[in-house]
Amino acid sequence: MRRSPKNPTRKFSAESQRLASLAQSMVRASSRIEARAWETRLDNLLQKQLANNQQQAIDNALDHLFHTDLDAYDALLDSIEAISSSCSLEQGDKRYDALLVAIPVLAWTRFTIPSGAINANVLQTITAHLHGHILATNTLAVVAPVLFSIDQLPRSYCETYQLTRRMAEAAISGKPQPAPPSLPETAAFFADTRHLLALVATESGQPLLRWQEDETGSHLQALSQAALTQWQLQAGPHLQNLLPGCGIELMLPGAYYVACREADKAIRPISLRAAVHYLTHVLSVEPAQLSTVIAAVGDEASDMRVDEFRISYSVSGNSDVVYGVVWPLYDEESAEEYVANLTHQRGVSNAPLSPLQQIVSVLRESGITRIQQADSVFPPEYCDDCGAPLFCDADEEMVHAEMPEDAGQNSGHLH
Repeated sequence: MRRSPKNPTRKFSAESQRLASLAQSMVRASSRIEARAWETRLDNLLQKQLANNQQQAIDNALDHLFHTDLDAYDALLDSIEAISSSCSLEQGDKRYDALLVAIPVLAWTRFTIPSGAINANVLQTITAHLHGHILATNTLAVVAPVLFSIDQLPRSYCETYQLTRRMAEAAISGKPQPAPPSLPETAAFFADTRHLLALVATESGQPLLRWQEDETGSHLQALSQAALTQWQLQAGPHLQNLLPGCGIELMLPGAYYVACREADKAIRPISLRAAVHYLTHVLSVEPAQLSTVIAAVGDEASDMRVDEFRISYSVSGNSDVVYGVVWPLYDEESAEEYVANLTHQRGVSNAPLSPLQQIVSVLRESGITRIQQADSVFPPEYCDDCGAPLFCDADEEMVHAEMPEDAGQNSGHLH
């Protein structure tokens, strides 16, 4: 499901209007030539606004289109992501295409998931494996010397735009990418994503990633899977050393926004399993002694659209919620449509599982048999004191998750 921009101001300036109008013109074009002409105008305007740090105008245009024209919203968002995470640069008589690449690592632990600086020797080894298994032949690349948490990634399209261009210049000139002078603190979770960021550049028109070297595109899936397998085998041990005490899974590196979204989706079931693993150890119970409540949470301003599920954990026989995990919905995921079609999907063997079905399946695989589904769609409530999300108890009341006072202490938290 498409997601509305956070904290919309609804202030619609002339610059926001221009962005929205160009996006609408592009999606309504009657030919590819016309669409490309509108796209060029839109891209040129976005280049100026991103370079001048006009984030508010961009956010307001997105918010306006989200509420009035979803096709144009999708088109504008695609253009913003493309312009902010890629660029073309000239050096001498050569012109280069450059792409910001995210390299996701899924991690889980009962302790703390590390992040931060990577030493030069490890970075050099990881970069060599990136060239060996992921990047196309004759590409130039630079890897930022940081293992980033979500909190440390660029927080706006304008920040991504600036980072992409700094790293592109470093890659083409052969200079190392310096570490950021400071990084925000990382929220502690028992399951979370970590990212390496790389910038790959090549002469214009040449492939950037290994599977793009297949000109017919007929072996894309096989080539990308083979690349992922080798990346996991060869780079995995080095990334494991950066994450001691953690279980990890390496995902396929790819274009920045796409790879980050795929990692956000993939960490959700791991978060549920990590919660069960943690609770059974700290509370000295078996998984079958835990019970859960799954509550749909939505936006009251959008007719209670379901944006996420919140899964609360309790010890059977006690209604107190001891922990909670949030399962956000992304892209075209729609809990309302999935729930309405559950009866139909049960008769289709190859139908994809809905988010709700995935949650139930993961909980059952983890050994939990007492699973309650709340009937209502709840507003997104948070604790007034600490800002933590509230979770639904067995009586379908939204409450604060609290560990028992006599439970073992751990510095981590759960999504």
